[in-house]
Amino acid sequence: DVRLVESGGGLVQAGGSLRLSCAVSGDSFGDYAIGWFRRAPGQRRTGISYISPGDGPPVYPDDVKGRFTISTDNAKNTIYLQMNRQEPEDTAVYFCAASAQIEPDYYCDYREWDYWGQGTQVTVSS
Repeated sequence: DVRLVESGGGLVQAGGSLRLSCAVSGDSFGDYAIGWFRRAPGQRRTGISYISPGDGPPVYPDDVKGRFTISTDNAKNTIYLQMNRQEPEDTAVYFCAASAQIEPDYYCDYREWDYWGQGTQVTVSS
């Protein structure tokens, strides 16, 4: 099993930046795809990006492309989400997730993921 703990959320003004962290423990860090999701108020959980051994470079949905960057520090078993030029529409609870196997075309579907962190709130004020 894998345990995921997010941190780094908070309140930021529009145009500002935050970096979220996801500490991964349990099974071997390199055996899992690790991804970031968010759930805005009144909406379902949607995928932002993910990193998986052997897959290509991360991809992003259009609403965060160019502003958000996913990265990993294998020595620390930690995955990050750098969020720049934030917008009020980025307000959400952010989650990291893990899965032993992910189909790239379906990474945005939360049902494809097996393990979840508790989430961290990000609020962007206008």
